[in-house]
Amino acid sequence: MRAIVYKRYGGPEVLELVELPEPKVGQSSVLVQVKAAGVNPADVGLQAGAGDSIIDAWFPVIPGWDVAGVVQAIGPGVTEFRPGDEVIGFVYEGIQRHGAYAERIAAAVHYFAPKPRNATWAQAAGLPLAGLTAYQAVLRHLKLSKGESLLIHGAGGGVGSLAAQIALSRGARVIGSASLADEQYLNSVGVEPVLYGDGLVDRVDELAPAGVDAILDCAGGAVLAATSALHRQGARVFSIAAQAPGVTTIYARPDQYDLFSLVDLVEAERLRVRVSATYPLASAAAAQEALQQRHLSGKIILELE
Repeated sequence: MRAIVYKRYGGPEVLELVELPEPKVGQSSVLVQVKAAGVNPADVGLQAGAGDSIIDAWFPVIPGWDVAGVVQAIGPGVTEFRPGDEVIGFVYEGIQRHGAYAERIAAAVHYFAPKPRNATWAQAAGLPLAGLTAYQAVLRHLKLSKGESLLIHGAGGGVGSLAAQIALSRGARVIGSASLADEQYLNSVGVEPVLYGDGLVDRVDELAPAGVDAILDCAGGAVLAATSALHRQGARVFSIAAQAPGVTTIYARPDQYDLFSLVDLVEAERLRVRVSATYPLASAAAAQEALQQRHLSGKIILELE
């Protein structure tokens, strides 16, 4: 099968398109024909060696955690899916080796959920990691309830746009900082947009003079520090992109129940994955380079024939 690999740590330049043996299917595993794979900042960071102290890399590594595709084969212990089923998965294992930038991937059945029937392959592949990060941030960490207010930095991005929609589905008020190009999109999903840059604090203060109940930072940089005084006493402040005093950094955990819940939200048309751009598998390096440009409006996806 064709796959994108890297044989040493580095940037997009270390990626190669190669032929590899077919994946083996274990007792509790499924073999998936990949239709699309998500490109995430975590892929780029691990590929650069940022996780070398906490996770082993068995070279050559196939990067990628997000996958959408069709079940080709199942192990003898699998009853949840059958060949031909369309699935999505967040394949997060204890080593870096067999990822989603490939024509096929075999992984444990508990990483997968049915593909949302009303999502494209690109949208489906953009859901697992960003969706789990957003879902767990809003429900597990921020614990937002109806009537509360949430300020999201990077509300037009892959995680931020999903977190905004999930918070709105919980009955929360959402203010989202983003670029001017994202203003129309944020208005369309019910977010109150505020423009990045000089004057951001004043613009948020005009919308919420009494402060907000929670802040979720999906952008990083200096934006979180600039708005740290805008929340009410006792407010919850979390970030997926930065570490700072008084701010809790959060990471997504594989959770099949949460993945099923995300699928339900998409099928109920309460959640829609925003796709920024798609690339063929052979252009994975270009896709990663685009990802590193920042300020993206949604997800970058690899599509396979």
